[in-house]
Amino acid sequence: MVVPEEPRGRSNSVPPAQTPTAKHMLPYLPRPPTHTSHYGTFPQKGGGEPSPATPHRPSDPPRCTPATRWPPLPGTRSRTPEGPPGRRRRLLEEEGPVAQGGKRQRQRYVTKVGKCQVNLGNIQEKKRFLSDIFTTIVDLKYRWFLFVFMMCYILTWVAFGTVYFLDAWARGDVAHRGDPSWRACIQNVDGFVSALLFSVESQRTIGYGARMVTADCAEGVILLMAQSIVGSMIDALMVGCMFVKISRPKKRAQTLIFSKNCVISRRDEQLCLMFRVGDLRDSHMVDAKIRAKLIKSRQTAEGEFIPLEQSELNLGYETGEDRLFLVEPQIVCHVIDCRSPFWDLSAESLRREQFEIIIILEGIVEATGMTCQARTSYTEDEILWGYRFEPCMSLEKGAFHVDYSRFEMTFEVQTPAASAKELQERQELQPLPLGLCWDQLLPPRPPGTGQRREEPPEPWDTD
Repeated sequence: MVVPEEPRGRSNSVPPAQTPTAKHMLPYLPRPPTHTSHYGTFPQKGGGEPSPATPHRPSDPPRCTPATRWPPLPGTRSRTPEGPPGRRRRLLEEEGPVAQGGKRQRQRYVTKVGKCQVNLGNIQEKKRFLSDIFTTIVDLKYRWFLFVFMMCYILTWVAFGTVYFLDAWARGDVAHRGDPSWRACIQNVDGFVSALLFSVESQRTIGYGARMVTADCAEGVILLMAQSIVGSMIDALMVGCMFVKISRPKKRAQTLIFSKNCVISRRDEQLCLMFRVGDLRDSHMVDAKIRAKLIKSRQTAEGEFIPLEQSELNLGYETGEDRLFLVEPQIVCHVIDCRSPFWDLSAESLRREQFEIIIILEGIVEATGMTCQARTSYTEDEILWGYRFEPCMSLEKGAFHVDYSRFEMTFEVQTPAASAKELQERQELQPLPLGLCWDQLLPPRPPGTGQRREEPPEPWDTD
């Protein structure tokens, strides 16, 4: 196969690395012949034939050429990549710095409205859901919950109505219908419809008075006691589930809003990642706490590929800044220091990264006292480098005014494109002022002599 000569002025933008990373190990990771997501080796359902690669035009910037091929790790066997070569070429091209700007939207771990995009499948022990029947019923959707609610009552009415009818048929009450001398077990129960009506009246304690159990049969009394106990249990379960489902603070999270984008800029001479959170209700969240998780795949030094690894982002746990008094919109700040996973992140490397930041806001609803949780997520495309949020609060007569129309607004500020690590290294390499350098070159003075001034010796008095 003849390899076409690469035009001059175009070089590979991926520098040679000492250790193969997860991106370089794509040809050696097993994957089915389907579309793969940007996280690594995760197949997506419904994927058809791959679209042809977009031809390169002269006006386009140079792309990363996948010419560098990494050898397999020691102790592993080389694996031939599956699928057509166009699919593998597209995967490698999407990892380049240029293709990140126009790449298609990838699968999120958590949506912007806080829904987790994780489907659980192949669960073998489904009987565990029946052991916690209360939570299972509460977690059902409303259409299924109302169906279960109605069927619980209808089935018990029909079941006990059938038992009442069979008892009346076995005793001969149905055959002696209309006989005034016959002493029936249940008065005026001479068919299935009348037995069903008696079941509804007994369980709901309606008691119209036309149908009732007599003292001539013991089984009728036992059936009435059993239905009363079963009806009380169903009332307690269904009414409890209905109350909990209606009063759940899940909808309270709809009034907790997050900014659509994160911003990175300098604050107090430190590079910070910031986002804004607000509450639309006048009733405030009690003891509101906020957390942040970084979802990113990585490869260990031993060659193990860890998909969707979760790491914590410090939002001020040591200083208590993660506890919010959410009366007005707050700007939550993550300081990018040496302990931050964004320590080596610069404006240029941000376009090549693939990660997701999940924000979790928890608090107690003031009206009901129940815990509420709101979630959102930010991908690397939703982070603005060199921007700040505009103020949205002003002072009026007697109170402060919050303008939520400016909640999403940002403005550009002067921010270095280097990473926080590079900024610190440059600051350490800066020369010291001349006065500080001269003080460091002088020998140290003995203690107690630094502030004393020596007087000249007085001349001898000759008089």
